[in-house]
Amino acid sequence: FSSPLPLARQTSEELEQLVIEARKETGYGRKRLALYLRRQGVSISPDTIRHILRRNGLVTKRKRRKPLYPALWSWEQEEPFQLIQVDTKDVRDKGALGTALVTHLDRQHLPRYQWTACDGRSRIRFLAYSHSLNSTNGMAFLILTTLWLRAHGITGEITFQTDWGQEFGGDNPVRIARLETQFLQPLQARLTRYPMGRKGYNGRVERSHRTDDEEFYRPYLTQIEDVAHWVQLAGHWVYFYNAVRPHTGKKMDNRTPLQVLRQLGYRGGDTIAYMPPIVLDDVSADILLSFDPEYGYHLLTQYILPRPHRPDTTADALFPRKE
Repeated sequence: FSSPLPLARQTSEELEQLVIEARKETGYGRKRLALYLRRQGVSISPDTIRHILRRNGLVTKRKRRKPLYPALWSWEQEEPFQLIQVDTKDVRDKGALGTALVTHLDRQHLPRYQWTACDGRSRIRFLAYSHSLNSTNGMAFLILTTLWLRAHGITGEITFQTDWGQEFGGDNPVRIARLETQFLQPLQARLTRYPMGRKGYNGRVERSHRTDDEEFYRPYLTQIEDVAHWVQLAGHWVYFYNAVRPHTGKKMDNRTPLQVLRQLGYRGGDTIAYMPPIVLDDVSADILLSFDPEYGYHLLTQYILPRPHRPDTTADALFPRKE
């Protein structure tokens, strides 16, 4: 009997090579590669990309994880800003950025620590920076984040979920309760921990830090001249992440966090997604020493900055490179 006819290729060699080069350049998975190529004018489905990657041995097999406590809080969350995952990131990470970028960070005396608060449902994020990692900066960041949300009409109780770092009270239950009672309860906010060693409970904020490295620090860190320039570009990055960049995670469906928030029923101003990053060392002690509910709401006016006109929302326009 005769052998069957060979199957026709579904993609051209040129397109397949383009996918391979994009994968090697970015390291993205099939969904993000599809979006990346679409922005370059190339339309190809994630499923086709998956077949191309498999054919060329570019799919990395992940180790099967041991069963852990399921991170149900964020997966089951339907209301925005009920659960906010909070974490700190040591920007000075040679493993993530390499020696050259870390050296530039040191020479320019740029802040070492990034403070991140990520809404468990919409994935809207708020950032701040500091030179020091301490509870004064930690509580100031939670206070400012809460005040920002209250100023934009978010009235329900907010739960901040953190790890066991000393910047959030450590493992001392008495200290944690005191911090919560003194600074957060007056604003209808709570301070909780995920189970020791179970980072999956804060998986969304943890994963977002990898995106910071890939799409902000690696491409733009060497362009930053000083702390003021750092804060300015970080503000553009917050806007780009929350209002321009499509997300492929669970329940995101290639939408931006701001679009998801709108579809969940939020009717306030878009500025909720544009909280400007600040350097906490400059203000945290004053916030904590002087804090009470009335003073806190008055303090917020310092940090609501007018937003510039944004006719172009591409990454190149938001983060212009110097010649």
